[in-house]
Amino acid sequence: MIRTIYLMAITSYVVSFLFPHQPVFKLFVSVLCMLAVGLSLQRVRGLALSFGAFFLGIGSLMLVVSHAKAIQFITSFGEMIQMVTLFALIPILSFPIRYGHYADEIRELIRRKVTSRSQFYVLTSIISFFFSSFMNLGALPLTYHSIAPSTNQFEIAHKKRYLSCAITHGYAMPLLWSPITPIVGTVLYLTKTAYSQVFPYLIILSIAGLVLDWATSKGAPGFMNKARNEAEQEIAVTQTSSVVKELRLTKLWQIVGTVLLLNGLVTVLDHFFTLSFLFLVSLIVLPFAFSWCFLIGETRSFLSGLHHHFHTYIPQMQNQFFIFLTAGFFITALHVSHADRMVTHAVDTLIQFTGLRLFLIVLPLIPFALAFLGLHPAVGLALISEALRSQVLLVAPVVVTVAMLGGAIPAFLMGPYNATLGMMSALIHEKPFTLSHWNAPFTWRYLILLTLFVQFMYNH
Repeated sequence: MIRTIYLMAITSYVVSFLFPHQPVFKLFVSVLCMLAVGLSLQRVRGLALSFGAFFLGIGSLMLVVSHAKAIQFITSFGEMIQMVTLFALIPILSFPIRYGHYADEIRELIRRKVTSRSQFYVLTSIISFFFSSFMNLGALPLTYHSIAPSTNQFEIAHKKRYLSCAITHGYAMPLLWSPITPIVGTVLYLTKTAYSQVFPYLIILSIAGLVLDWATSKGAPGFMNKARNEAEQEIAVTQTSSVVKELRLTKLWQIVGTVLLLNGLVTVLDHFFTLSFLFLVSLIVLPFAFSWCFLIGETRSFLSGLHHHFHTYIPQMQNQFFIFLTAGFFITALHVSHADRMVTHAVDTLIQFTGLRLFLIVLPLIPFALAFLGLHPAVGLALISEALRSQVLLVAPVVVTVAMLGGAIPAFLMGPYNATLGMMSALIHEKPFTLSHWNAPFTWRYLILLTLFVQFMYNH
């Protein structure tokens, strides 16, 4: 039952977007989203239940106080279904990587070419970086299982910390710019900014963050012991020289080419069509993944995986459906009750008092702080954007967008309740708070980099 309602809600959203002048379709979206929230309420637990109940309670109270009509309680549901749709479809992009056995070539590359722990760290973060750019959370287990067996080739004092930092730091950087990352689509949807306008700045910040990690990880305790590097390299050279077979990196170049093609395709389509960025990316996922599987001869595997995905993965999305749809209800209730005007006025007053320059320093810290309460960065940024419906987005829309997206990265790196650290902790069998502590030094360095970058953009 719950799977049917979830799929109907997603389908109704797509149909309503394709036929925007038919209000009956929008009503269907609202009704189905309300049913999805009601069914999810029976399954969710913990922080998702607490936040969702808060959004429902306060949102309903605002509607009651403003004397909203009964139909407005129903039509207030449906906001943020576009984000849930993207969350539901993005895992399909991991099918070609899994069925094409790309991890095998990575293990072979490490065995033959990597000669030191510093090289191994850089390669691990690069692999995580590329996988993350079109696989989202699926990049974490794939990178870990591709890399972990090779750690025995090197003398690493703290293997779990080493792997966790290399993988999560590399994974987090594409979340700034990758079009299939829900947070990117969410922020662009909220700020009404074109992808082509912010992409150059985001890719520069992303690469700068990656280089910052490489430059500073060498000083981390227990990671790089220079005294042993020479012996380690001699062993690696001996092992490599004994292999005559030529190493081909065909599949790795396929990944690089695919990332470039996907971003190029999204950029071009976003420029020439007036579709919502989130809708556009959601529309591309299925044909893009199918075409890739077709080219590598894995069409049957793709169809089998697609059937399993819609029958198994979708019904397990109760937390995403509940928290995002209730947050959407809360945001719509703000508009209907006109409470958003008070929030906007308060933020305007704050900006006038502090100045926009200082506000841009504080802005990235808000989703970071909310992450420690258990709120997903996309939800936190959606709430923040409602307070920014003022002159700040008119004065510096690109700078604000970069600051908002940049502020989401620390939340992914250190938020102990988010899925990133949750999945990584399950892979290496450590507590999420331990991983958060390990990521803290790089996170603070990255925040300094982000602050300087945003201030530079504002000045120019």
